[in-house]
Amino acid sequence: MHRNRLHSETSPYLLQHAGNPVDWLPWGEEALAAARAANKPILLSVGYSACHWCHVMAHESFEDPATAATMNSLFVNIKVDREERPDIDKVYQIAHALITRAPGGWPLTMFLTPDGQQPFFGGTYFPKDASHGLPAFRDLLVRVAAYYSAHRAEIDAQTEPLRAAFDAVSPPGEPAGAALDAGPLDGARAALARSFDREWGGFGLAPKFPHAASIERCLRQWRATSESAAPDLDALYMATLSLTRMAEGGIYDQLGGGFFRYSVDREWSIPHFEKMLYDNGTLLALYAEAHLATGEALFGRVAAETADWALREMRSADGAFHASLDADSPGGEGAFYVWDRAAVESALDADEFAAFAARFGLTRAANFEGRWHLRVVEAAADDAAERTIDAARARLLAVRDARPRPGVDTKILTAWNALMIKGLAVAARALARPDLADAAVAAADFIAERLWRDGRLLAVHAGGRARFPAYLDDYAFMADALLELLQTRWRSRDWDLLTRLADVLLSHFEDPEVGGFYFTASDHEQLLHRGKPFGDESLPAGNGVAAQVLTKLGYLAAEPRYLHAAQRTLIASFALMSAQPQAHMSLVNALDVHLDPPRVVIVRGPADEAAAWSADLSRLYAPSRLVISIPDDAAGLPPVFSGCAGGDGAVAYVCTGMTCSAPIRDFGELVRVLRDGG
Repeated sequence: MHRNRLHSETSPYLLQHAGNPVDWLPWGEEALAAARAANKPILLSVGYSACHWCHVMAHESFEDPATAATMNSLFVNIKVDREERPDIDKVYQIAHALITRAPGGWPLTMFLTPDGQQPFFGGTYFPKDASHGLPAFRDLLVRVAAYYSAHRAEIDAQTEPLRAAFDAVSPPGEPAGAALDAGPLDGARAALARSFDREWGGFGLAPKFPHAASIERCLRQWRATSESAAPDLDALYMATLSLTRMAEGGIYDQLGGGFFRYSVDREWSIPHFEKMLYDNGTLLALYAEAHLATGEALFGRVAAETADWALREMRSADGAFHASLDADSPGGEGAFYVWDRAAVESALDADEFAAFAARFGLTRAANFEGRWHLRVVEAAADDAAERTIDAARARLLAVRDARPRPGVDTKILTAWNALMIKGLAVAARALARPDLADAAVAAADFIAERLWRDGRLLAVHAGGRARFPAYLDDYAFMADALLELLQTRWRSRDWDLLTRLADVLLSHFEDPEVGGFYFTASDHEQLLHRGKPFGDESLPAGNGVAAQVLTKLGYLAAEPRYLHAAQRTLIASFALMSAQPQAHMSLVNALDVHLDPPRVVIVRGPADEAAAWSADLSRLYAPSRLVISIPDDAAGLPPVFSGCAGGDGAVAYVCTGMTCSAPIRDFGELVRVLRDGG
């Protein structure tokens, strides 16, 4: 069997291509030197393990000997897992947009010069045979190679204009002393209202993505006005309708819990069937917070089931979380999840089938290639029917679990684990589930012990190896996760790592002149462009998360450096937030935190009593509040908390800005102080 140079890699995605007849090389100096030595252009192919069309292109073209022979003859072929190297992916997604003036995606197919990795042509998926207006991939390869040979001088001359175009992607920012105001918050509220689907929830039409930061913005907007004479009930409606329709739709796994990546239709009915850890981490936190905000049992159930799915299906033996589940399984895309009516009927008794079929649409026409993908179409008649449906769900989940399963991308990604750690920490408080806090702690320990080395983070753990210098998202998301975990369960080691992460952000990622944070560190491999991403994509913008966590941490740690860095980030991105608030919702939420700084509550005392006070405070949705409960016997306490002493019982200190209250020894008084202070 042919084996290319990917066979020694750790990425499951790259290993899927290790047996291709294509002479793939992983990105690195060896591959780039080979291109220079052969004076051949580079064919760069970027994808990821759960990507359906990546698999299609691999089967059609990369496994085809004739296509592989053409690729090997004309190009040096480099394969990249975009989840391991988001730095490379971001650069060439931008290049694709600049060259083709069309949105990118995966698989990403780019053609680069050998001596500077400058892109000169590109696309996404190309079919083996010409179809749907796309050329046959082999024909394209020949034409691209011929163009490169004939137009080398012209391509080289485009180097500086291309660099200028890259530079234009990052805005110059505002003057250092520019004022920040609520304009982007008002703009975001108006933009969300314009794009809101008042029948099916969510924002925009199809395909429809679960934009967690936009729904969070609606919840925060409502909460900020909830005690005024004119509470923004429409913002609450936008949030709750979206969350309800998603929970009832096919984008949510009605048997096993957890969310698929997006819906191909407006009604949330049929998803793209891959399940990503990052979506489920962010949505877990969101549904838990919505349950606190509204008391809605559905939101609490979805949060609990999503957490249970992550612990059951995504957790590694060492306590961290795998990256994704494939859309595909034997039988095709979605085959693991869809049902024939006869199979459902044979697994249930008559009463169960009647209730289940009515609830999930089996009494209606098939909705997915002649079969049924489950979504809620009507409510249960009463509590007894609900219990019957729950029993049927459990029985069918056991049947489904015996099917050939989708592939698992077993990579452990620091940034994505951080999102799940945060979700578990928030859900542990909201649902009073200590087991979720235990899981969050175990995953945080994995990151601290396996991916923190010599004062710096690494981005990926796979195949028993920790690799790749971490990116902005890794540092920002992990800092955010630790801040949430500290509110769930105090550990001095988490505080220590949190402040170390913040310090690395400032020393290696911040733009000291304009403000904001680069995606890569100052000592990272030099690529064609060092970007400073402000916009939300499938993940929240690292700059938005960094600005928010540094603001909170700045007040909690009484550290002006963090506050100033967060403020500079918001100033640098203010024009973008003002012009396109919906594309920068993580930054808009960070601006909200800056304009309405958190009230910090420090609770000290005997462990059980301090934890009880903290738990009682955590039963209220209060996004502008941080509650840190530190037992009297906590070791290694940072100096910033040394003035917050305990006593015979629990004691609380309420801090606003850099000023803290006298000790409060009665819980009722604490509640009154927090209520009177808003």
